[in-house]
Amino acid sequence: MTVAFPEGPEEPEKAEGHEGQAGGAGREGPPGGWDVGADGDPVPEPLPEWQEHGFTIAEARRWIEGKFLVAEAERWRTSGVYTPEKAREWRTAGATPYTVDGWLRAGMTPRDAVRWRELGYSPQEAAERHLAGESPQPRGWLYRMLNRGTRPPDPYAGDPEKSEAMRELLRSGVAAATARGFVESGWSGRDALDWAKRGIEPGDAKLFHALGVSAAEAEKLVRDGEDAVTVVTAWWGAGIPMDEVAAWRGAGFGAEEAAQMRKEGTDVEQAKILRALTEGGDFA
Repeated sequence: MTVAFPEGPEEPEKAEGHEGQAGGAGREGPPGGWDVGADGDPVPEPLPEWQEHGFTIAEARRWIEGKFLVAEAERWRTSGVYTPEKAREWRTAGATPYTVDGWLRAGMTPRDAVRWRELGYSPQEAAERHLAGESPQPRGWLYRMLNRGTRPPDPYAGDPEKSEAMRELLRSGVAAATARGFVESGWSGRDALDWAKRGIEPGDAKLFHALGVSAAEAEKLVRDGEDAVTVVTAWWGAGIPMDEVAAWRGAGFGAEEAAQMRKEGTDVEQAKILRALTEGGDFA
């Protein structure tokens, strides 16, 4: 698995000869006419302007305290970095809003990026090797010379569905490593979102989903110390067909209890009525 990075310049404005007048590495300077503070950094816009661009007051204050401009913050968020703290970390690691997407899709952190870069790996190769599960290792100058300028192919070039799923999860605030796990397991972004946000592992999510267990119920089971394999083993071991598990569980029955009632000729709908009558509940 490899990750694509932009073919063109990292920042369009710099490519056109409009390199920023202020700010640190990887940061654009303000357009003409904008205020610059005593430290040489551009002065962020007032709160109302941030709100006009869809930021809440709390979000805007955090970005302003980090000395970001509206345009900068929007670019970072579009690229999958949703807080000024993370944006500063990525900027320190040498990323820009135009290049960070490749690292994020590889499940890398700013710390990972720095470690790979310090050992002489290009961003593309670092992402590729990180995806393969490798750790950064020093290597000699000869290897770097012989492989200089090589560029790995785009991992999602032939699979736009995976690419869109990854972007959707990142934009929803799912951590890159978690998002990558769901995408590589074949989930669409929309289907995976609830499971990912609840911290369910992709493999467990697949099994729970096959059993008809919702993401919310799966989260409760995981908190109680049960994993998907345990649940599957219990119900299959009791001889309950997969397409009935969700109904029996929804009616409040355990695997052994359900198996006994089925043995007595009681189906799940009858069991729900009997339980409601016994407990004085609603069986409608």
